[in-house]
Amino acid sequence: MSAAAPRRLGVMGGSFDPVHLGHMIAAQDAREALGLDRVIFMPAAHAPLKDAAPRVSDAVRLELLRAAVAGDPALEVSALELERGGVSYTIDTARALRHAHPVDSLFWIIGTDQAARLAQWREIGALGALVQFIVLTRPGHAAPAQAAPAGVTLHPVTAHAVEISSSEIRARLAAGRPVRWFLPAPVADRIEAGHLYR
Repeated sequence: MSAAAPRRLGVMGGSFDPVHLGHMIAAQDAREALGLDRVIFMPAAHAPLKDAAPRVSDAVRLELLRAAVAGDPALEVSALELERGGVSYTIDTARALRHAHPVDSLFWIIGTDQAARLAQWREIGALGALVQFIVLTRPGHAAPAQAAPAGVTLHPVTAHAVEISSSEIRARLAAGRPVRWFLPAPVADRIEAGHLYR
C-alpha cells in the first residue's frame, strides 16, 4: 500500500469566543489563495498575547466551532490546545502537528496585526522551520513594515474585508441585540437556545 500524498494543511488559531462569519471567510480565503487541502480551527486554551479569558467554557467553544464547520469536508476542529491546557504557544502546537502529519506542509493563518509581532512569538526561528505563515490583510491594519524574522516565510493574501469581531458579537448579545447575520446559522441557533453570552 502506497503512502498518502502530502497535503497542504492550514491552521487557524484563536479564542473563537464565539466563532463568526469573519473567521469562516478568512479560512476560505486562505484555502483558495494557497491551495490548501484542509483548514484546521485550533481554539486556544489561553492565548499568550491576550489578557482576557474566554467568556464561555472550552466545551461550548468547541461545540460552536464544530457546528460551524459541519458539512464542509475541507474544515475541521482540533481540541489539541484545549486538551493540553495552560498557555497555548504556537511552537508546541506546531511540533505536535508535525509529529502527527510528518509529510504534510503546514501553514499558520494569521492577520497582519499578528504578523507585525512575530518576533515576539516563542521560538520563532524553530517555528519558522515547521510552518509557513499565511498573512491575511484585515481592515484597519497595514501590512507589517518590518521584514519577517529570519527563517520565517510569509505569504500575504488579500482577504475579504469582513468587519466582524467576537467582542462586538458578545456586546450585542449582552445588550439584547440580534446577531444572526454575523454568525453561521447553526452557531446562532445554539447561542440563542442556550442563552449564551447574555
